Amino acid sequence: MDARTEFHDFLSSRRARLNPEQAGLPLYGGNRRVPGLRREEVALLAGMSVDYYVRLERGNAKGVSDSVLEALARALQLDEAERAHLFDLANAVNAGSGGHARAATRGGGSRNAVRPRVRPSVQRVIDAMATVPAYARNRRLDILGCNRLGRALMSPVFADPSSGRPPNLARFLFLD
Repeated sequence: MDARTEFHDFLSSRRARLNPEQAGLPLYGGNRRVPGLRREEVALLAGMSVDYYVRLERGNAKGVSDSVLEALARALQLDEAERAHLFDLANAVNAGSGGHARAATRGGGSRNAVRPRVRPSVQRVIDAMATVPAYARNRRLDILGCNRLGRALMSPVFADPSSGRPPNLARFLFLD
């Protein structure tokens, strides 16, 4: 499968899994011919034209900017792994179309990026482990969530209020 097809399949599958209610949109009419969101709704949520979104969903991601990919990730409510995959696919489409591969920003590369966090269901599991310290982290070693004992055990890591960034184990180990 080529990169354009994978990009198309990824965007359309993520669009199909969201319904208007989950996206915070009003539901007009009872009959929807497509599962999930319509292309127009995704374009509206991402702040782009419908034509541009249709072009992207068809796999034509040549020259797409990081800000557009960020807007798509927010509109489609992608988690960190899905967001990274979206950037990887866009990078593969650009490299395969004769364009230059660009460095994809991952997990908080831009100042206005969404702060990484753990899903509420995972946080509930961590909180349920009341007799042991527990925490969840991403591959960059950012601590995304922890229980009460985990916070007490790792309190020196949480003591660094470094410019609103999440507590990071690697930064703590190397700098402290």
